[in-house]
Amino acid sequence: MSEEFSKQIRSKATSDGNIELSIAKVEKPVPGDDEVLIEVKASPINPSDLGLLLSFAADVQNINITGSGDETVATMPVHPALMGSLKPRLDKSMPVGNEGAGVIIDAGINAKDLIGKTVGLAGGDMYSQYRCVPAAACLVMEDGTTPAEAASSFVNPLTALAFVETMKMENHTALVHTAAASNLGQMLVKICISDGIPLVNIVRKQEQVDLLKSLGAEYVCNTSDESFMDDLVTALVETGATLGFDATGGGNNGELPGQILAAMEIAANKNATEYSRYGSDTYKQVYIYGGLDQSPTILKRAFGLSWGLGGWLLTPMIGKIGMERFQEMRQRVAKEIKTTFASSYAKEISFEEMLDPEVIRAYAKQATGEKYLVNPHK
Repeated sequence: MSEEFSKQIRSKATSDGNIELSIAKVEKPVPGDDEVLIEVKASPINPSDLGLLLSFAADVQNINITGSGDETVATMPVHPALMGSLKPRLDKSMPVGNEGAGVIIDAGINAKDLIGKTVGLAGGDMYSQYRCVPAAACLVMEDGTTPAEAASSFVNPLTALAFVETMKMENHTALVHTAAASNLGQMLVKICISDGIPLVNIVRKQEQVDLLKSLGAEYVCNTSDESFMDDLVTALVETGATLGFDATGGGNNGELPGQILAAMEIAANKNATEYSRYGSDTYKQVYIYGGLDQSPTILKRAFGLSWGLGGWLLTPMIGKIGMERFQEMRQRVAKEIKTTFASSYAKEISFEEMLDPEVIRAYAKQATGEKYLVNPHK
């Protein structure tokens, strides 16, 4: 393929009820005065990428493949009841990939000093061989950092750091986190240990308990244990955590967010001296920031009336944090990308492999320890 062109992954929701994944060939971009051209070397498949890539509505058990090589197209049906939510993107071929890393190979007149630097960024369209972005959007990594190490330098690290910022802004003193054995969860464990913040981790398997304990986590509760609620209450009493972040949206048969609030209420009442029909006056908050479990969220209201359950997104939170603090967070990520914010991947895949049915089903599971890294030049 001519060096004047670049390949990228595209996702299209068709009006006849399918999601189509394909490899497109586009012109290689040319940087403007304040822009850089990045040769993308690594880009992770995050849960947040699947919303565009597969729309969370595609039937990945029923994938049809046509063509081969760069002409491969993977087509999968969408349930008719979910087509309405896709109306704004119907029949539009859309580039995919929230974040990634690579090496700057060209730059405009005002950014020439960045040529040769390894950078991470959340530039969108990152499942591309080449990306042209404003120089200011790049996080320049320290010497010796590889693109694979820098690939997940935005979504998970800054989400974990923003959890802590949310805690401080909303006057809480400790945290609860679900799906805590994920890459993000492991980062949060390391942050909280370093910063002296009590953290209650919730997982669903014993091997995940063992993993977090090996990282130094003090409180790890396993939803598969019969003693889960008792263990959670004990951890909440000891930590005083009144703020939770839930990656599942459901979890534990849809009850996990409500179970966290209920356990917080029990913990708050442990030292109560007076009974109140309205429950404790301790405010309890759980934010849902992901949808790993598509079950309905079930609330059995056993947590009084001083509580909140809401959604949480990183981008609006960055606006609340402010650019000065946000830049400090980014620099911490660059400095600790091989330690606190290190990510691990189950497999590195090419664009063509990304369209393989078995690979699609694997990354669509969003399973802990099975994160995939896309190499656009493989």
